[in-house]
Amino acid sequence: MAENIGKNNEEKKSNYLGIMFKCCNIYGRIYKNKDGNAYVGRCPRCMRSIRIAVGEGGTNERFFSAL
Repeated sequence: MAENIGKNNEEKKSNYLGIMFKCCNIYGRIYKNKDGNAYVGRCPRCMRSIRIAVGEGGTNERFFSAL
């Protein structure tokens, strides 16, 4: 049972990416879409949109900067 709890926590962790929005110099998170094929979101201040595709050959990094 403890294995299932750990797995659920890992799945929850990977549902977002931390983004430093350089447009407004502010940090935010973006989350996976319903289909699970991209992370989507907006800058919390200026509402500029961002989309990062999920695919093979990607990265394990969780934090990024966006211009």
